[in-house]
Amino acid sequence: MLVSLYHKFKNMENQRKTWFITGCSQGIGLILAKQLLAEGYNVAATARNLDALKKAIGVSSPQFLPLQVDLVNEESVRSAVASAVAHFKSIDFLVNNAGYGLIGGIEESSNEEVQASFDINVFGLLNVTRSVLPHMRAAKSGHIFNMSTVFGLIAGAGWGIYCGTKFAVEGMSEALAQEVKPFGINVTIIEPGYVRTNFLSSGSIANPKNPIAEYGAIAEEIRKHKEDVPGNQPGDPQKIAEVIISLSKVSEPPLRILLGSDALQFANYKIQMLQNGIETNKQITLSTDFK
Repeated sequence: MLVSLYHKFKNMENQRKTWFITGCSQGIGLILAKQLLAEGYNVAATARNLDALKKAIGVSSPQFLPLQVDLVNEESVRSAVASAVAHFKSIDFLVNNAGYGLIGGIEESSNEEVQASFDINVFGLLNVTRSVLPHMRAAKSGHIFNMSTVFGLIAGAGWGIYCGTKFAVEGMSEALAQEVKPFGINVTIIEPGYVRTNFLSSGSIANPKNPIAEYGAIAEEIRKHKEDVPGNQPGDPQKIAEVIISLSKVSEPPLRILLGSDALQFANYKIQMLQNGIETNKQITLSTDFK
């Protein structure tokens, strides 16, 4: 009886899937990590501040591996991935969730400020993905979730840099999905609208340090945005976490998934703009081919 139970639990342990998630000290990353742990998954969770991460998760378990990681530092990322593989033996799912927003006019944004935003949202994502992929390729399976936003499809004044990083994530993810499909690895781009987290009121966003007076209208709009939106976002982060988990169980998951009624509205508006532009300029478009 005891031997039978031992082998049963050992098999359950071997079948337990492992998630590697960046940006887990708050927001969607935190909620997703907690939900996964509650459902019995292994979770390697990263954050810049290890104490804040441990406090936020609030549990101590062999299934939970907290990791302090500097996503911009390749060696820090490689070390974290190696620790996760050593601890859990595999990484089955990767969620590139960490994000940082620079909100302000493009002309106002310094090279240093723009670089900081791309470092987290683009280059950090690439560092993690490159470190995890060899393990997934060896296993001939895996699923990468890249956290984008509907603003990876449509941009607005004051959001150019942030949207630019997410547009980059969209393009790279679309190409990556084709590159890794032969290895049994899936890629899904998560595109929420506004989600009820503390993103707009936390250390996850910044404004240009040297604003330009002529862009005052944009600055005022952003100020009002930061006052009016928090607490009124339609997106439920718990439901988003549940969708991500459910997609991990699908054999043919979608490349993109819009989440939220506002995301759908923004996406449809962008599609309409593209269609209108194509039709309006169709003759010019066709005029540039060799005859």
